Amino acid sequence: MGQETIFAPQLFKGKTALITGGGTGIGLAISQLLGQLGAHVILVSRTAETLEKAVTDLRSENIQADFIPANIRKEQEVEEVFEKVSERWGGCDFLINNAGGQFAAPALDISANGFRAVVDLNLQGTWQMSSAFARMLIENGRAGRIINIVLCLKSGMPGMVHAAAARAGVVNMTKTLAYEWGSHGINVNAIAPGTIETSGLQQYDSNQLEQSINRLPISRMGKPEEVAEAAAYLLSPAGSYITGTTLEIDGGEHLMGATNQV
Repeated sequence: MGQETIFAPQLFKGKTALITGGGTGIGLAISQLLGQLGAHVILVSRTAETLEKAVTDLRSENIQADFIPANIRKEQEVEEVFEKVSERWGGCDFLINNAGGQFAAPALDISANGFRAVVDLNLQGTWQMSSAFARMLIENGRAGRIINIVLCLKSGMPGMVHAAAARAGVVNMTKTLAYEWGSHGINVNAIAPGTIETSGLQQYDSNQLEQSINRLPISRMGKPEEVAEAAAYLLSPAGSYITGTTLEIDGGEHLMGATNQV
């Protein structure tokens, strides 16, 4: 059964969207909504089994869906993703950089390798996907849209210094690429979800999480579908004059001070 949505059926008919981390959580919700609205969705992540299940489920809803297993931290694998997209489907119109990951830990407990791994995935991986996508569009004289999924981090993120540093880099990269690539018809924006009800929350302390949620102006967790609606807006004709922005979908979390994650 499809998501409830305010958007018109077939809004994205004829469009192709590439979604990293598209097999679970927010990425899957975005994949489902864009597919429901007529887009061909191509899911990318490291785990083929997760992708295969997600694509099977999407196809059962009459969504045109495919997948490409790849590690976005590896430049060669990213290049191969776009070679396959070009050869098999003639390119794509939208890139949603949703893949990411982190672990909760005090800054003094994070090793150099742990910090590097999170930055490589969240920042370097996003850059490599964006760069390859833009080069493909420009070579073909084609316009497109990029959405980077980041974090709500305006007041810092104690307990997540690696993720906060990486995502802050993505936010600034979003602004910079929006400026540089606007003349090529490429809009670049970010979405900063707050506490969204996904399986990824299982790694965090449940009592502390509940306290944080209760302090929010909108005192509940967000839903992946609410983030997906925001993505559809930015990708739709309504978002054609929006670039270099970060849209906060966080129940007002950005209005609060820094909160501990550990």
